[in-house]
Amino acid sequence: MVGASRVDANKARLKVDVVSDRVSAINPDAHLHKAARPWQEIAQLLRGCNAVFGCVDSFAERSQLEAMCRRFLIPYFDVGMDVTKSGGGYTISGQVIVSMPGYPCMRCMGFITDEVLAAEAQQYGAAGGRPQVVWPNGLLASTAVGLFVSILLPWQSQAEPPLFLEYDGNAGRIFPSNRLKAISNVGCRHYIGPDDLGDPFYGRSDMQQPAPSLQRVS
Repeated sequence: MVGASRVDANKARLKVDVVSDRVSAINPDAHLHKAARPWQEIAQLLRGCNAVFGCVDSFAERSQLEAMCRRFLIPYFDVGMDVTKSGGGYTISGQVIVSMPGYPCMRCMGFITDEVLAAEAQQYGAAGGRPQVVWPNGLLASTAVGLFVSILLPWQSQAEPPLFLEYDGNAGRIFPSNRLKAISNVGCRHYIGPDDLGDPFYGRSDMQQPAPSLQRVS
């Protein structure tokens, strides 16, 4: 993991602790909320976020995170990579996807399908049970942050940032997915009903609303 040291690894420190230390070193005034448990157990906290960054391994987790974010109109940034066996070597690939209200979701983009969810493998990649490929992780995470900044504080003339970027680790390239052409100027067809959008507790004075923040989910 980017930011982790050998001491962190030897002590088996939790990701949330390592990342929190790094953030505090950069900005001592940052207010951090750590939760070393499944995100479903802190869904109430996520509802108050301005954006959610998902760095999870499975398509099922991605689908659930996106559904939660769509429900509460929160931009969701999905970051992921995989290593697959190819011939006598391995292929490294990855993606950064932005799923926002009013725009196509990951199902619209064809990234998540019922078939993919049904056939999802239990092991992560073909290079081993838990491959740790640092350079794609750092590259894709930085790209996701760049997309978030371009949405929050537009700094270029381009009207909208690309919603789906693919990564070819063998060629060292990040490029807009060809799938974007097929869904250009098309709204989401999957999260449109009353059960998919809107917070049923919005405006309730008896509901504790956490302060807006950013949340990284691992």
